Amino acid sequence: MLEGVDGVIHLAATKGGDLYDQFGGTVIATENLLAAMREAGVPRIVVTSSFAIYEYLHRWSWGCLDEDSPLVCNPESRDEYCQTKLLQEQLVRAAAKENGWRCAVLRPGVIFGRDNLWNGRVGMQIAPRWWVRTGTFAPLPLTYVENCAEAIVKAAEFEGEQREIVLNVVDDETPSQRAYLNELRRHMPKRPRIIPIPWTAMRALARTASLVNSVFFRGTAKVPGLFVPARLHARCKPMRYPNTRIKETLGWEPRYTWREGIVRAMADTAGGESAHPNSSAVGVKPQNAP
Repeated sequence: MLEGVDGVIHLAATKGGDLYDQFGGTVIATENLLAAMREAGVPRIVVTSSFAIYEYLHRWSWGCLDEDSPLVCNPESRDEYCQTKLLQEQLVRAAAKENGWRCAVLRPGVIFGRDNLWNGRVGMQIAPRWWVRTGTFAPLPLTYVENCAEAIVKAAEFEGEQREIVLNVVDDETPSQRAYLNELRRHMPKRPRIIPIPWTAMRALARTASLVNSVFFRGTAKVPGLFVPARLHARCKPMRYPNTRIKETLGWEPRYTWREGIVRAMADTAGGESAHPNSSAVGVKPQNAP
């Protein structure tokens, strides 16, 4: 299947469904790919991992999250996407080391673009005209889809001395939650109303929900992700996201700013008009972030 192939760019993962669905589509599928690479003697792989696999709960707010930051301590406390992406990255790195392959692990932040302008780090949509913003000033580790694609290509072409590189993919600007949603809203003919809930209030609510679940339900109650502390911190905690290493290693420079990315994403491909502000146009999908 892979005979004659110089390298593999592995972007596939399952983001929806339960743990079994995501394990099959992300982990098992990766194991099959790695087996095919061994059989065909493919010498190189680029895999897209995720910011989801970093540890957030036990980090200080406004700390620096870079490639040396610790990975999640307790994956079971996080969602299925975090668990399966962590396993996927571990499988790829172990196979690359065992077989002497060149390996580039890219960990994108929040990839945004057409049909995927909304993400779980800004909040939730309770209706097309009503948005809840979970936080205010937390920077968003955005990477516009075309910027991210260029980083992937550069990683596939990397010929440096390092056999393995691990790089975060974040654009130069990391706007706040408020700035991003205000800009998104500005481009809509019918502007939705935004209900702001401060980070401190969200954190207190999650702690209370966790305590009630532990005391009265022995931790067995099914609680929405925003009220599970480990998941809330992964989505909303204010952090800083440098991109120095990927720029120095690959010579990568994001081509588009986040504002340009929003304009390009919302432009109608046929007539160049702004997309309608309904749920599908804003891109309400399972988040590609924690």
